[in-house]
Amino acid sequence: MIDIRKLKELVRLMVENELTELDLHDQQETVTIKRGSDQAPVIQQAPAIAAAPAAVAVAPPAAAPPPAADENLAAIESPMVGTYYNKPNPDAKNFISVGDSVGPDTVVCIVEAMKVFNEIKAEQSGVIEKILVKDGDAVEFGQKMFLLK
Repeated sequence: MIDIRKLKELVRLMVENELTELDLHDQQETVTIKRGSDQAPVIQQAPAIAAAPAAVAVAPPAAAPPPAADENLAAIESPMVGTYYNKPNPDAKNFISVGDSVGPDTVVCIVEAMKVFNEIKAEQSGVIEKILVKDGDAVEFGQKMFLLK
């Protein structure tokens, strides 16, 4: 079975490079990862049928959207799959808002994964330009949540 860390790295590389499909084959196993525009990656794994040299086939990226003004902004991405929360509890104020300055240790949100609430830090300095997710939204590994100037 493929190592989960390797699988997460493959998904991250797919997102970064805007790949829609990744197909890996070696002597022990075959792994196929497909992703659509708004869907989570679909992962299929099967044992290899014949002993063949390792091969990698990568589908070309989907049509790239036109360049946007957001290209010059740094992103804070979700480090995991889970549910995004913009405040520590329903009665509290938001961790951050558009226009707030953040540093590497600033907590910007919480992502709940498997009943564990994980504080997500900015890990970089800047000013929040855009918040791309809403409270209670599901987020994917590598999904952009905030844009910084």
